Amino acid sequence: MPSSGTVRPERACAAVDAEVGAGHVVAPAPEQFLAALALTPLDQVRVVILGQDPYPTPGHANGLAFSYVGPPPLPRSLVNIYKERAEDLRLAAPIGGDLSLWAKQGVLLLNTALTVREGATQAGSHLKLGWRAVTDEILSAVSLRRPHVVFMLWGLSAQAKRALIDESKHLVIASAHPSPLSARRGFFGSKPFSQANAWLAGKGEKPIAW
Repeated sequence: MPSSGTVRPERACAAVDAEVGAGHVVAPAPEQFLAALALTPLDQVRVVILGQDPYPTPGHANGLAFSYVGPPPLPRSLVNIYKERAEDLRLAAPIGGDLSLWAKQGVLLLNTALTVREGATQAGSHLKLGWRAVTDEILSAVSLRRPHVVFMLWGLSAQAKRALIDESKHLVIASAHPSPLSARRGFFGSKPFSQANAWLAGKGEKPIAW
């Protein structure tokens, strides 16, 4: 997906290998590290939702930001995403948390870090392993090479990437993060899904079946 071929994921991959060599379990499974790019190739990206890192709890991450493949209960941020979706689009909340169907429609569910050390207290453990340079280049490539994309930037960490986006041709929807700590400070009521679909339709693009 990178625009110039200059992305060097070797540093991050070497750091992940070192984690595994030290006896740590890394999530998601190796074949799912790049699931977001595999399911949503560059020429199909119409929406970007940026997360921080995969779920660190065993078996719950599948390589897509906010997507969850474990048993109930769902993560609270995802529950809040579904609540806003229900309020925005008048749709019942799905039972499961796998967002692969969004990804297959052109929603790039990209985490800033593509891996995490597995364990209930390990969230954010791979944020400094080198993934940031890779994912920044991916965002830049989408901005440069795609004609009309909606970027949903939820929370301050995601909004820090706003400078990578050409807002003369793309739509940025910025709000609070869906986390229970912040959802009531601007995520609820932001109507990101209907906003995205209305803008895409105005550009002649097919809306997302959220």
